[in-house]
Amino acid sequence: MTKAVIAKGKHRSESTVTLKPPNRPSSILGCWVINHTHQSKKVGNHVEVTGSFDVNVWYSHHDHSKTSVFTESVPYKDKIALHYRDEPTSSKEETIVTVLQHPNCTEASISECGQNFLISIERELLVEMVGETKVSVTIHPHPYDEEWPMAVESSSIVMEEKKPKEAPKKEQPHHPNHPNQRKDSPF
Repeated sequence: MTKAVIAKGKHRSESTVTLKPPNRPSSILGCWVINHTHQSKKVGNHVEVTGSFDVNVWYSHHDHSKTSVFTESVPYKDKIALHYRDEPTSSKEETIVTVLQHPNCTEASISECGQNFLISIERELLVEMVGETKVSVTIHPHPYDEEWPMAVESSSIVMEEKKPKEAPKKEQPHHPNHPNQRKDSPF
């Protein structure tokens, strides 16, 4: 027995959220989604993922004379079906949720009535169930030794006598009447 992924499920969601800002919008200047959180619990042969994210819409209003950012938290609940490789062998299963695509705005527009925002959101989640399962190991009747390419290195070491290095000569400052100084050199 070992612990391994015994079931998986994947869910991609595309939805449109309607938001009502306090001012009648003239145009949408930008939209972004932040603060995504989620929790999960196993229910039968599926996992329920509940979460929320904040939608921020930057827009102009009062006939394009002012701008504001409208923020609203949007909750969601996804039911993700599990596909088991083997039947569950233990009640001690661990649920791992991986966000493949965080909630993201794909389109933002003003509704026909001119009062609301219509925000298209996409997200994608992967669920894995980790539990105990049996492992099958194949035994070959004949010995099998895989050939590994190996680099052959020599163990011979040649030692060289190290000579002390001479310190680099420093430039001498200019001294008038110095014995090693050329008379026609400014240095």
